[in-house]
Amino acid sequence: MSSSRVLVLNSGSSSVKYQLLDMSDSSRLAVGLVERIGEETSRLRHTPLATGASREWTGPIADHEAALKAVAEELAKDGLGLDSPELAAIGHRVVHGGKHFTEPTVIDDAVLAEIERLIPVAPLHNPANLTGIRTARHLRPDLPQVAVFDTAFHTTMPESAARYAIDTETADAHRIRRYGFHGTSHAYVSRAAAELLGRAPEEVNVIVLHLGNGASASAVRGGKCVDTSMGLTPLEGLVMGTRSGDLDPAVIFHLARVGGMSIDEIDTLLNKKSGLIGLCGDNDMREIRRRIDDGDERAQLAFDIYIHRLKKYIGAYYAVLGRVDAVVFTAGVGENAAPVREAAVAGLEGLGLAVDGALNAARSDEPRLVSPEYARVKVAVVPTDEELEIATQTYALVGRH
Repeated sequence: MSSSRVLVLNSGSSSVKYQLLDMSDSSRLAVGLVERIGEETSRLRHTPLATGASREWTGPIADHEAALKAVAEELAKDGLGLDSPELAAIGHRVVHGGKHFTEPTVIDDAVLAEIERLIPVAPLHNPANLTGIRTARHLRPDLPQVAVFDTAFHTTMPESAARYAIDTETADAHRIRRYGFHGTSHAYVSRAAAELLGRAPEEVNVIVLHLGNGASASAVRGGKCVDTSMGLTPLEGLVMGTRSGDLDPAVIFHLARVGGMSIDEIDTLLNKKSGLIGLCGDNDMREIRRRIDDGDERAQLAFDIYIHRLKKYIGAYYAVLGRVDAVVFTAGVGENAAPVREAAVAGLEGLGLAVDGALNAARSDEPRLVSPEYARVKVAVVPTDEELEIATQTYALVGRH
């Protein structure tokens, strides 16, 4: 295929993140962000990688179509316009693909309709993803558009892991099951971890810990996900920046009946006012660690709760997998917070886990092992690259058509 460029779009409700990649060598040509769409103070920040000199523009951007047109104008200034014959496809991040979408999919009207049908289980994300897709299709109707789903990597989970223990007919009627999220990251990182170990993905079992403001764990056996911590929504599982993670569901009934809170108020509490920010008022791990160093007990407790939950999931997924070759940390906290990695595996020496203090403390942007030579189970840090994964999957699919 002569054209080798892929534009990756991640459309939020009031933002568009984008990257243009050349898949002949997986290099980035441009990156950018449009934010505050629909406001008078919308902002576009665009960086062509050839020069590295960012351009910033502030002013009213009415909607996603105006945003994408502004992006196209910036790309055109660098000779990278959307009308370029070099552009092979546009790859879209779509948060929820349900059970139906198990792999990247060329978008047509039927695919759009199915993504729309999934809005009730992804009301915050799928509408914005759809807006981005429709806008891009309108601007380049001749170009293949590909949806890459956050949930797709987790569709290999067995029913024993994917189903909740509630009435089956009710669950099926309302699509209630564990879907998992961050799948694009888990797919990329688990494969990169196998490469770091010098083995094929089919040969290794890994536990991936994607720790950012949102956080999730996955158990990956031979390159396929067999369990993950997020569920019907991204609320389940680990303690996160603003989300509670695992919770007795009766807490919701209690807050409604005794606390007099509405469903919307409880939703806001659990998704936006819980997790680290609910425990100590901060959701930035760097600030929490600084406060701990200053002797702040509330910050220390928040950190301890975070680590306790993390350690439980490592142990649980060790049990699910039976044999573990590596525990892999990724995303903002996982890649940069050495104390989190150290604390998460402390005391798990009996399971073959340990970190080397010097290796763990050393900063690097490269995939690396931070465990000592003797460790039976390797501990690794692998920077995630969801945009590259979306571009790779998009290009591979378009190349087959």
